[in-house]
Amino acid sequence: MSIVDDVTAQVKEAMKAKDERRLAALRSMRTAFLNEMKKDGSDSIPDEVAEGLMRKLEKQRKESIEAFEKGGRPEMAEAEKAELAVIQAFLPQLADEAQTRGWVEEAIASTGASGKKDMGKVMGALMGAHKAEIDGNVARKLVQELLG
Repeated sequence: MSIVDDVTAQVKEAMKAKDERRLAALRSMRTAFLNEMKKDGSDSIPDEVAEGLMRKLEKQRKESIEAFEKGGRPEMAEAEKAELAVIQAFLPQLADEAQTRGWVEEAIASTGASGKKDMGKVMGALMGAHKAEIDGNVARKLVQELLG
């Protein structure tokens, strides 16, 4: 079953269970999928595209949580955290820092990078090979550390 079909089925389940927070997260995911499908008139999207859309939603939720916590709105931050948990349940786990460090070292060796000026080259090689498996912020930090 594709991610889109799974989300659609879970929307129905959440409606029946009257689980409002879960339903809100699933609906936002479904909306992102439908908007992507409307771009080219297709009736489905590949799982890789769906994962990319969910990563964007994940990032938006994290930014919202931070903003609500800074703004003194803990109840809103909790709602966003609940939605984030639902979104993350559909996403594959990203590589840990140790695995990412290994990939960064491989990318540095394969590109022949020697300093911070080569950071773009290393990040390009790294993200090209491991985009769906790696947290870009962790990778960027490690590349800076190893090239610095």
